[in-house]
Amino acid sequence: MLKNMRNVLAQVQGLVVVDNGSNPDELELLHLASREFNFQLIENGENLGVAEALNQGMRWAKNHGYCWVIFFDQDSKITDGFIAWMFAVLRTHPEGERVASIYPTYVDPDTGIDLAVPRTKDGSPMFPMTSGSLMPMWIFDKIGSFASEYFIDLVDWEYCFRIRAAGFLVADSRQAKLLHSPGNPSTITILGRTFLHTQHNALRRYYISRNSIAFYRKYLCSFPRWVLKAVYWQLHETAICLIVDENRGCQFRSLLLGTWDGLTGRMGKREGL
Repeated sequence: MLKNMRNVLAQVQGLVVVDNGSNPDELELLHLASREFNFQLIENGENLGVAEALNQGMRWAKNHGYCWVIFFDQDSKITDGFIAWMFAVLRTHPEGERVASIYPTYVDPDTGIDLAVPRTKDGSPMFPMTSGSLMPMWIFDKIGSFASEYFIDLVDWEYCFRIRAAGFLVADSRQAKLLHSPGNPSTITILGRTFLHTQHNALRRYYISRNSIAFYRKYLCSFPRWVLKAVYWQLHETAICLIVDENRGCQFRSLLLGTWDGLTGRMGKREGL
């Protein structure tokens, strides 16, 4: 991660790192790195969730006069010329003034293969990830911050759909490559068919199922076709999870609890999982 930060700093004007409750040894490394690389470190002392961490970073950038902000997960690896390629999208997009979010091409760091991305009719990514997303600061004034009540998972989908619901556009760069492997995917074979399976623990399964319900309820009427596709993919992933994952009983319990909380509107950080 420290190497990743050094590579990011070579292409941006400022960097803020938000720490969601690392242990003392990890924090000491971050303290040393912040003095060496001259970046801002925000220490939360506990896990406030990825959405709130994104909001904290965005507010810091806004308060320091930045017009654009780009977000990265701790394990994403930036490539040469990444930022320049991202901004190049605006110069070639026919409606660049309406573009509220730009996403990179995600590359599997092990294989070097571009990850498949479902696309809308205008060619933009349908369900992009937060990591590597470049956004103008004005979009947060117009549609608000990331949904902190989601805590983790589907935060990126929700914001992307909120951008579109407000009449703004999403775009991506085929030249800007980000090395990123979401969910440590593995290839499995069931009854002669090969599937790509993301490996999440029971805690993540809870948030995925809960936030999926909240997401579907919010955007089904506005984007029925896209949401139904998401429902299909989530059911497909859930079925594979319950077949191949270890400790399937715990996984199933988390799925049921997350579904129930999603239906009843219980959001935020879930204690006691």
